[in-house]
Amino acid sequence: MAAFSRVVLEAAGKEREVTLTTRGRNSGSPRRVTVWISTDGKHLYIRSGSGMKRDWPQNLLAAGEGELQVGGRKVKVRPRHITEPSEARSVSELHRAKYGSNVKPSKPPEPLTSGEQATFELLPAD
Repeated sequence: MAAFSRVVLEAAGKEREVTLTTRGRNSGSPRRVTVWISTDGKHLYIRSGSGMKRDWPQNLLAAGEGELQVGGRKVKVRPRHITEPSEARSVSELHRAKYGSNVKPSKPPEPLTSGEQATFELLPAD
């Protein structure tokens, strides 16, 4: 299985915001959005703080691929929607460590937050 380069992983750890380009699920047109990104040093994670009601998570899932602009590079990605509660909460903790207290992870047995419900691991598409 392919992995992201060290340069991409390091850039994801440093950059506050990255650009994700998806294809509109109805129009097929490119759609760009600025998102927060976190990494554990091996994996890349994004989430929509507004949950699945935003267009970009729906477009990303429908197309099954997108393009991430990070570290001056364009990287083709495919999403893995994280639905396991403990994994979604772990990603929230990564986001909280990077972005601060405005990221509020849920705690068991609470339901997942909207952001946790729209959490994705990005995988290399190449």
